[in-house]
Amino acid sequence: MKFKLPKTSAVLVKGKSFKLADVDPSSEKPFAHHPHNREDATPRLLKLRQRLFELQEVLYAEHKRSLLLVFQAMDTGGKDGAIGNLLTGVNPAGVSVASFKAPSPEELSHDFLWRIHAQTPKRGHIGVFNRSHYEDVLVTRVHEIIDDQTAEQRFEDINNFESLLTRNGTRILKFFLHISKEEQAARLQARLDDPAKNWKFDPNDLKERARWDDYQAVYEDALRHCSPAHAPWFVIPANQKWARDLAIAEIVVATLEDMNPQSPKATFDVKAQVIEQ
Repeated sequence: MKFKLPKTSAVLVKGKSFKLADVDPSSEKPFAHHPHNREDATPRLLKLRQRLFELQEVLYAEHKRSLLLVFQAMDTGGKDGAIGNLLTGVNPAGVSVASFKAPSPEELSHDFLWRIHAQTPKRGHIGVFNRSHYEDVLVTRVHEIIDDQTAEQRFEDINNFESLLTRNGTRILKFFLHISKEEQAARLQARLDDPAKNWKFDPNDLKERARWDDYQAVYEDALRHCSPAHAPWFVIPANQKWARDLAIAEIVVATLEDMNPQSPKATFDVKAQVIEQ
């Protein structure tokens, strides 16, 4: 990327040598202001939220470009919490959130990107994908719905798709929320222990958890193949939720600052307007 990213615990994926195992899911720093716990991070996060609100308002008014944020994670990885935290206080009129689950029969009748393209953000908007087109090179590989050759073809299709979006004014940031297997176990147990959270637990999550190593392998492969400078992947250490949220906010705000949206100029003579009392 052409701009300087802020210092965070996030790891920018570059090249085919990237290894997911090299990223510590519990990492908390370095950050721009070096917070060491949730209390220290809160003032910084509040400032970032305010700046995000200001930048989003101008992006909406400019109505020329858009920002797409892609979130992927293992089960219990914290996508919902991270998205909710990031968008706290943002004008919902300028935001769209799409969640992609198992495709419907109608969606399966089209190419795998058909349903995705319809949800990309329009000009002036911030679009958020809670899961995304990457599901079609992750779950499908673990469950052997597609083979390696098809996955390679889809990597190429995804890269071309994201290039198309970029050329048409959409900036893309992709976040993989990286938790440890031990942290996932603790979060799943918490859902069982708290009756108010039982609804979040799906017995199928245990079946998917048994394939942990397979998922780590296909995630690593996707990250390696699909992280060009114009649509980078960031691996976000996500065991500590405050550190996760701060890292994401730092990157999103820095990106919007780099985009530098401008308020449109009035198309009328402002001084000539008189408001009667």
